[in-house]
Formats: sequence, structure tokens, C-alpha cells
Amino acid sequence: MLIEKGTNLFEYAKKNKLKTAVVAKIRDKIVDLNTTLDNNEDVEFIDINSKEGVEILRHSSAHIMAQAVSHLFPNAKFAVGPAIENGFYYDMDVGRTLTDEDLKLIEKEMKKIVGANYKFERRQLSKKEAVDYFKNKGDEYKVEIIEDIPEDPVSFYTQGDFTDLCRGPHIPSTGYLKYFKLLSVAGAYFKGDEKRPMLQRIYGAAFATKEELDNHLKFLEELKKRDHRKLGKELDLFSITDEVGPGLIIWHPKGAVLRYLIESFEQKEHIKRGYEFVKGPEILRTDLWKRSGHFDHYRNNMYFTEIDEQSFGIKPMNCLGHIEVYKSTKRSYKELPKRYFELGVVHRHEKSGVLHGLLRVREFTQDDAHIFCRPDQLNDEIIGVLNFVQDVMELFGFEYELEISTRPEDSIGSDEQWDLATNALINALKNTNREYEINEGDGAFYGPKIDVKLKDALGRSWQCATIQCDFTLPERFNLTYIDENGKEQQPVMVHRVILGSIERFIAVLIENYAGDFPLWIAPTQARVVPVSQKHDEYAKKVFEKLKESGVRVELEERNETLSKKIRMAEKDKIPYTLVIGDKEVENGSVAVRKRKEGDLGNFHIDEFISLVDKEIALRR
Repeated sequence: MLIEKGTNLFEYAKKNKLKTAVVAKIRDKIVDLNTTLDNNEDVEFIDINSKEGVEILRHSSAHIMAQAVSHLFPNAKFAVGPAIENGFYYDMDVGRTLTDEDLKLIEKEMKKIVGANYKFERRQLSKKEAVDYFKNKGDEYKVEIIEDIPEDPVSFYTQGDFTDLCRGPHIPSTGYLKYFKLLSVAGAYFKGDEKRPMLQRIYGAAFATKEELDNHLKFLEELKKRDHRKLGKELDLFSITDEVGPGLIIWHPKGAVLRYLIESFEQKEHIKRGYEFVKGPEILRTDLWKRSGHFDHYRNNMYFTEIDEQSFGIKPMNCLGHIEVYKSTKRSYKELPKRYFELGVVHRHEKSGVLHGLLRVREFTQDDAHIFCRPDQLNDEIIGVLNFVQDVMELFGFEYELEISTRPEDSIGSDEQWDLATNALINALKNTNREYEINEGDGAFYGPKIDVKLKDALGRSWQCATIQCDFTLPERFNLTYIDENGKEQQPVMVHRVILGSIERFIAVLIENYAGDFPLWIAPTQARVVPVSQKHDEYAKKVFEKLKESGVRVELEERNETLSKKIRMAEKDKIPYTLVIGDKEVENGSVAVRKRKEGDLGNFHIDEFISLVDKEIALRR
């Protein structure tokens, strides 16, 4: 709408009953509603319920939280406080560790500030004035941030008694923030640099409506219940200890069984699809990593060691070992494609601040394969991997989306090689009518890739499978095959994983199923529960027979009441509980209870084994 020069946008919105407008857009630039027009302008008002509007609400929420902190901790120093998905955070130094009680007090103070309805007012200062202002406050973090800003002057926003450095824009006043909740506090290094001071980061959620906030808080409660770190401990799957080191996983028997089942499934599926098993060493000479480009483009993520005064790199990827297998003999065009598969253990130098349970670790196993093929085979090989991914995702019940990640700035190879590789991926997707998005600049340093983003039961997206097309490493390692005319040609290399990191995939499975695994991958499939001690002898016979038949079974030997034993089996998420009482001893049967379904009735032992076998065959 065209609005006249001299009009205050807030007053205009108020007069025209635009009650949910929070900012405005003029010539593609978003401005505060507290703006008075210098010229006649075509103005678009941005609603608080829009994507842009709620993002501004969330950023303003961070400022309101900082103001509340400054009231409770007058000597607090502040770094940055951006909007994020579903909310906001602010990094700060308050002189001590904040507690949950502190969060409650800060939230209470925020509500007072919201009730006071302070206006957000913008002004500008020169960089020198801005630096002097924060030096006088003793806030060295803001001083450094200002010194890094190329613009001069810089803008500030004030609401009530609190002033902060900010580009803006902001909501008109603090009273626009109605539906928010402080969630947690965590450590965060200043500027993400582990060599800089550790600050405290307060996270909060903010929404335009109460319903959205309530739904988000319910979602967060569900996340807590499904957190793989919590369930991993409760179900005795794995542990991470300070004694061993962060990002390094200790697999307990049940977790190791879960891994074994998934890895065994993968091995069988790879054999069916014509892959050959190989295994490379976990350390290789640094000269090889230099030749591949990893040393120049990836060494910050690698570990190095020295043996007999020679440098070795601990592998972050498995490709070089597979390249050496391919190079070990001359290859004919008739041999191709060669598909090499390895459950390869790799190590990556991750900063401690980004480590997170099984999702981000320093040592993990990849279901890694490399396909060496002729250019005329490339389309079929990529499609074969896409179909493999589809089969596996359908088995586990995951929907997924596809992205093509293109050439990053830090990369190797010619434009021609990258164009060939990118077009090969695009063509394979188009030839199979698969939808995809483009993710600019996020490819590997040696080639573009198709990223598979699976969706779990809560609608969250996870990066697991990837398919990378590579013309550069075959060139660097002088890989060849002899064509039908007796001439040497260069093969194309496809790097691919189906599950990706086994550790990450197990974390996703734990959270997707809430630890309630389908029978075929449940670490324990059944628990035999005698009603009393007089039933122990028969219970042990049942246990032994099930074990011999291949059922993963436990025998309950704790001296508890039957009802408590059944509750413990439910809590441990055991799919089947087999109760042994007088009737079962007399009939040579078991009383079967299925988790979440209750009693299924009495079964002869062989009938129950058959039931389990059928369910496993259906992968349920």
C-alpha cells in the first residue's frame, strides 16, 4: 500500500487496525514500525504470525531476556543473542553458573518487562562512541564484536533501561511478546572458539500464539522421553565416560547386539547387490592424504601420529584403502563395476562443544562403499544406490527427502569434472522421477553428492545416507582400466553410505522407536518370568530351549512379585514376556504377554518359537 511521507508506520498500523503487524517492508528492506517515512513509499506490513514476523519476535525476545538478566546480575556481560528455529538464545557471562532456579527468576523478570511494554528505540553511534560505551560498562565481548563490524556508524536499540548493540529491526515494544518459555542453559565458547572464554547460553522458546508454544513444549517433553542418551542408559546399551574420553562410545552387551544385528543385515544386503567385502588399515601414510587432498582440505578434522619418524594420518574416511584395492592389479572394462564395501571405523577431530551422544562422536563406523565403474555405467550405478537407500528406508519406516549438494569453495578438480559429476547425479534422479532440492556449496571437497534426509516419528530431519560422484580422486591416483580397444581409460568413483554412521543411525533408531525396537532388532526378544520359585526349574528349561532355537531371551531370577516382574519387563521394553505358573508347568506351555498389547494366551513352546520366527521374517 502507498503511504505518504511523514507518516509514522506504528500509528498508521494502529489506525488501520493492523494489530498483529510487527515490522514493515519497504523496497525489500525490513524496518521497524517505529519508523517515520521520509518519502512516499509502497509499504508491506509484516504480520507476527509470518515466518519473518515470528523471527523478529524471537530476536526481540533475546533482548528482553538480556534486559532481565541485567536486572538480576548487574555486572553481566553479553556476547550475541540471535533468533533460532522455535526460539532464541543469548551468550553471556554472569560471573557464576546459572541454575534452573535462576531461569525461573529470569523468566519472571521478563514477564515484568513485557508488562511494562517498553518501546524499542533505535539510534546510531560511531564505532568509536560504541566502543567507548561498552568499555565504560566493562563488556569486552561487545567491544570485540563492534571492532569486527565493517560498518560505521553502528546501530543500538534501547528498551526501558537496557541498551544493546543490534542491527534490528525489532517488535514495536516489549508487550508484543506474550508466549515464551526459558528452556535451558548450556556452555558456549565465545565466537565458537574453544580457546576463548566459556560463556553461558540461555535458550528460550517464543511463538506468536499460545497454542504453538504449548504444542512446542509438548514436543520437547516427548524429545526428553526419547533422548537416546537417556534411553541408552536406561536400556543399558552404551555409555560415554570422562575416563575414556568425550566422543568415544563404550558399547554394552545389549548395544553391541543391536549393532551386530544391523551390521549383519547390511552385510547380507550388500552381498545380494554384488558388493565385495574389503578392509583397509586405520592409519595410512600422510603422503597419501596429501595426494588425495585430505591433508590440504580436511586435516583440521584428522588425527596424526608418527612412527619411526614417519607421519601417518588416522583415517577419517575409507576411500583411500579402497583405492589401493582397486590399484592392486590391472583392471579390464569387463570387470567393472567393482563395488567394494567395508564397515570401516574412522576417527574425526570434533570439537568438544559439538559432541552429542551417538549423533556426533570422534570414533564411528561407516557402512562405506566405493564403486569404480565406466562412465557409461555411472547412471545405473547411482540409480542402484538410490534403490538400495529406498529399500532400507522403507524397511525401517522412514520417509526421506533428497538434496544435491554442489561444489564448495574449498574443493579440488576442474569445472568440467564437477559439471560431469553434478549432471550425473541430477540425471539419475530425473531418470527415476525422484524429487530433489539443490543445496548450494555443500558438496564434499572432491565431488558433489546426493544427501538423503530421513524423517523420524517426530518429523525431525536427519542426514544419514549420501551418494558422492567423483572424477577427481581417480585422476589423482592414476586409476585406470583397459577398454575394449586395449587403451587405458579412467574410471569414475562413487562414494556412498546407506545408513551413514552406524552410531548416528542407532541414535536415530532409539529416538524414532523410543527404545521400543521391532522384534527383529530388539537386543532381548523375550523374558521368561516364573511366578514363584517352584516354577524355576521349568522356567530354566524354557529359557534353554528358546536360547537354543536362536531367540534372544533372558531369565528373570529376581525375587519379586509377579506384577513387579511384568512391570520391569515393560519398563525394559522387552517385546515378549513369558509367564510360567502351575498351568504352564503342567501343560508344557508358556503364557505369552506382548508389550503394549497384553495377554495373547497360552502357547506351546514350539508355537511361540514359530510366532517369533514369522515376525522376524516380516522384519517387525
